[in-house]
Amino acid sequence: MEQPIKILIVEDNVIIADDMQSMLEEIGYEIVDNVIVYEQAEEVLKTQHVDLVLIDIILASDKTGIDLGKHIRENYDIPFIFVTSNSDRATVENAKTVKPNGYLVKPFEQQDLYTSIEIALSNFTRSDKSAAPPAQTNEDVPMSNTVLKDSIFVKKQHLYYRIQFSDIRFIKADNVYLEVNTVDKKFLVRSPLKDYLEKLPKNKFYRAHKSYIVNVDHIDAINSKDIMIKDTLIPISKDFKEFIISAMNS
Repeated sequence: MEQPIKILIVEDNVIIADDMQSMLEEIGYEIVDNVIVYEQAEEVLKTQHVDLVLIDIILASDKTGIDLGKHIRENYDIPFIFVTSNSDRATVENAKTVKPNGYLVKPFEQQDLYTSIEIALSNFTRSDKSAAPPAQTNEDVPMSNTVLKDSIFVKKQHLYYRIQFSDIRFIKADNVYLEVNTVDKKFLVRSPLKDYLEKLPKNKFYRAHKSYIVNVDHIDAINSKDIMIKDTLIPISKDFKEFIISAMNS
C-alpha cells in the first residue's frame, strides 16, 4: 500500500525545526523525528526507516551537518538536503565534498522546501550515490521514479509515495509511458520498459512480453499464450512461457 515519504529533520534551532515540520506535514510528508545533534540523528537512522534527511550544517554538537552527510553517504542509500543559513563559498565548497542531493538556503518558503525534496527524490537512485544537478519538473507530466530499499517512489498528485515491490502486480508499456498496476491503484511513469525492469528485484519481476513486466508472485493462471493476474489477461512470449513452465516443474 502507498505510504508517505518519511523525513528526518536535523536542525538545532527549535523554532525553525518546528516550522519546517509544520510545512512538511501540511504538504503530506511524514516526520520520523526532529532532532538537534549528530548523535540523535545517528540513532534515528539506525533504528527507524527514513527516506530523506534535511540537515542544518551547524548543529548543537561537536560534529557538524557535513559530518552527518558524510556518515549518511558512507552507511545509507538515502538522499539528504542541507538546509542552512550559510551560503558563503567556503561552506558550499565544504558541503560539496559529501555530495548532498540538495542545498536550501534559509529563509525559504514551503514551495522551496517541497521543490527541493521532490528534485532530490527524483534524482536519487540506490545505485548512484552522487548528487545529480537540479532539473526543472513539469507537474503535469509523469516522471521517472526512484528506487529505494524494498520499494519504489511513485509520483501522484504532487507527492511522491513509496510503493512496496510486493504490491506491484504488473507494468504495461503505453507509448512513452508505463502504467504501473498495484494491488489497489494505477500510476503513470515516464520511462522505457527495459530501463524500469533494471530497477526491480530480478527474482520477482520478469519481461513477460515486449509490452509487459510482471511480478510472478501475482500470477493466478497460465495457458499457452497468456497469464492471468487478477482479472487481467496478459500476453506472454515463448521464452517467458518456457521459463514459467520450467519454474513450475522445478
